Amino acid sequence: MIQYSLKCCNGHAFDSWFQSADAYDKLSKAGMVSCATCGSTQVEKAIMTPRVQSARSSAAMPRTENSDRPEAQRQPTKAEIERVLNALRAKVEANSDYVGREFAREARKIHLGEAPERAIYGEAKPEEAKALIEDGVPVAPLPFIPSRKTN
Repeated sequence: MIQYSLKCCNGHAFDSWFQSADAYDKLSKAGMVSCATCGSTQVEKAIMTPRVQSARSSAAMPRTENSDRPEAQRQPTKAEIERVLNALRAKVEANSDYVGREFAREARKIHLGEAPERAIYGEAKPEEAKALIEDGVPVAPLPFIPSRKTN
């Protein structure tokens, strides 16, 4: 796992974890890395400083939450996170079709041109999502569990 400090075209700074540097590059090229604040997919790596601290200085100086972060990169509050997640959920639900547990099958059909191109969301098992990514189908996990829709 690797953590990158990222910045969007609107100046929002945030951190995100990736499986590897190659995974970041692949997701970024596919437009699947988006700003945690505004949703922009025009994201680039920000300048990072390594978080290396000697054992001696670490024991001498207790760490407080966010003590090594500039104010622009402070941790968001729970209320801010909930507000952003609720806004994201509303945007996804308003602009995408819910396909439920058929997500992997429908995403593959859209990718192959066997179904009309459209934004979809739904549920997939981890192995199904991994297979889609390996096959070049652009997918990304949502930071919330979709509400199951019924007839």
